[in-house]
Amino acid sequence: MTMTAMVAPTLVDYEVSADLASLSMTTSAGGRITLTAEKLRLSCKCAHCIRARFDERFPSRFPGIAIVEVGDLGYGLNIAFSDGHNRGIYPKSYLFDLTNH
Repeated sequence: MTMTAMVAPTLVDYEVSADLASLSMTTSAGGRITLTAEKLRLSCKCAHCIRARFDERFPSRFPGIAIVEVGDLGYGLNIAFSDGHNRGIYPKSYLFDLTNH
């Protein structure tokens, strides 16, 4: 009996749009996923954002937010936004999950 391992696709490349409003990522399976800057900012799971949600002071929208920097950490991306927030680390598996919600 031969067993074939199922390997989940991973992100192999990323690019911020020219208007800084979205992040497009290429998967190891050859697919392409895109997330808006607002969705990414709203989905931040850093301690600061979790606490703001707990205290009910986290905004429900981030109109006009832009991605100003992306750092590849290997297992995920550190994304900095135009509102000064730069603490969010988005594991690659989490980025895949965000595309399905």
